[in-house]
Amino acid sequence: MRHLLGASKSWTQPAQLAEIMHAGRDPFSRKIVINLGSNQGILAGQAVVDEAGVIGQVTRVYPFSSEVTLVTDKELAIPVQVERNSLRAIAFGNGRDNIIDLPFLPANVDIRKGDRLITSGIDGVYPTGLAVAVVESIDRNPDSPFARIVCIPVAGIENYREVLVLAMPKPEAYQPANPTPATAEKPAVAKPVAAEPASPEPASPSSTSASPPSAPPAPTPNAVPPANANR
Repeated sequence: MRHLLGASKSWTQPAQLAEIMHAGRDPFSRKIVINLGSNQGILAGQAVVDEAGVIGQVTRVYPFSSEVTLVTDKELAIPVQVERNSLRAIAFGNGRDNIIDLPFLPANVDIRKGDRLITSGIDGVYPTGLAVAVVESIDRNPDSPFARIVCIPVAGIENYREVLVLAMPKPEAYQPANPTPATAEKPAVAKPVAAEPASPEPASPSSTSASPPSAPPAPTPNAVPPANANR
């Protein structure tokens, strides 16, 4: 208990102390159940550690308990890097034994027996620099382009009753490379000016003055028949 509380001081994010309530009996699954759940603020994805290193990750949350998948489970993958040369890789659990594999690395990779693997922190779940495992053996088969690398976890996966659940790391705020100073004047932006209504132009006299009406045609007198018309 004293070592657990002392280990939490070296991490920036807060941690909660949890107790292991149940360990699975499935020989092909490595999972445990802790006594903290959603009512205590636990979220899926949080890292679980002890005084030596990483134990696993919270994968399922209930109101008063949570399921933790251990690093030796075949369904869990952790981004790691070699502490000696900062070589990055992905560590997978074996599922059958308490070992961790580093698959898909070339046969001529620069890894030695005894190299220490730590979390790289590029996944946003595990803090950078937590111990994960130590390289136990390296098998370079000339018929295979990949090396078989077996690692042993450094954490006491099956030795303790108490673990620490780390809070999710907060993403850093983005800052531009050349921030604009606060006192810098902003370029003036021309505001659109509303168009004024055009004033009515005075009409020309020829168009305003009414032309005098034309005189009506003179009535045509009725034609008078000649006197001798009926004669």
